[in-house]
Amino acid sequence: MKKNTIIVGSQDKKTLFSFIKHVQRRMNRLFWAIGLFCFSLFFGTIAFHTIEGWTWLESFYMTVITIGTVGFQEVHPLSNAGRIFTSFFIIVNFATFAFFTSVITSYLIEGELKDIFNQYFKWKKVEKFNNHVIICGFGKNGHKAGEEFAKTNIPFIVIESHFHEVYLAPFLKLKHFSYIEGDATQDEILKQAGIHRARALITTLPKDADNVFVTLSARQLQPNLYIIARANETGSETKLLHAGANKIVRPDFIGGTYMANLVLRPEVVEFLDLMSGTGEFKIEEFCFDELKLEYQNKTIKDLNIRKNCGAYLVGFKDDVKGFIINPDPDTIITKGDIIIMLGNSKQMTDFAHFYSYKHILLTDKS
Repeated sequence: MKKNTIIVGSQDKKTLFSFIKHVQRRMNRLFWAIGLFCFSLFFGTIAFHTIEGWTWLESFYMTVITIGTVGFQEVHPLSNAGRIFTSFFIIVNFATFAFFTSVITSYLIEGELKDIFNQYFKWKKVEKFNNHVIICGFGKNGHKAGEEFAKTNIPFIVIESHFHEVYLAPFLKLKHFSYIEGDATQDEILKQAGIHRARALITTLPKDADNVFVTLSARQLQPNLYIIARANETGSETKLLHAGANKIVRPDFIGGTYMANLVLRPEVVEFLDLMSGTGEFKIEEFCFDELKLEYQNKTIKDLNIRKNCGAYLVGFKDDVKGFIINPDPDTIITKGDIIIMLGNSKQMTDFAHFYSYKHILLTDKS
């Protein structure tokens, strides 16, 4: 499989600068704490050397035990000026040393520094993604979408403000998966997810208002992005379409329809389930550009699909007539057309190898 080449453009540079600023903001407290501590050491050493006339090593040692408030005896008896300075130096450094200790504890023991490095490595991984899918919200719907992408090695990035470890765990070892903990309604988070290099975005946030906002932001950032949005209320569908969504999905509506069809036409539902990717049969679409050159601009009859691989061409879509079920054998496959193929796993793999460049998605599970 050919690796996608990523060209770092202005948007990628802006995302890099944004990430660097984010890291700098998180590291500011550490820099301030270290800076204040070092300043106290430097200032105390200079002061003891100047006031008491001690050597630099003695002055430094006295500064350390004073800041640390360990209660060791002075290296030499202090003069009155030295006692006054030491008194004020201890009072000031109570706050400085407490601040330094709390910051070091939060960064090293509580894992904030580790979290920053993890974010950096995740960002470097996301930077390599191209032609990927962004999933906003990792609840039940987002998790299921991720499972489907994982089956076909489609690279995807999840944005979620609060991750459930149970949902996240199955994907962590996948090389074509990454995640960002943040608010998907924020432009900077979408940019971190590589929205300018993405092929599609799915927003499955619980609130329709948030899905509208994500859709609007994503459409402004990437005008050509394919956006699928979740809607809970009927009135939200129009808003999502106006915001720029290509398709709207209402999970509750689909679930109710499915249950009704199990009563009304159970055999039809069973047949469709067999083609959903979980059963023996597979259904897959192939666009004109994915066909090998020798099979482009040919009639369906000329392709002789049944003889070569045993799969069935069950649907055809062109820009004028739309979908055609069981198309005429004399139909010519031209630019912009899409064919829908049906068959078992072997037949679909044979078709993909024989007729197209899309076989990687059907056979490569590494």
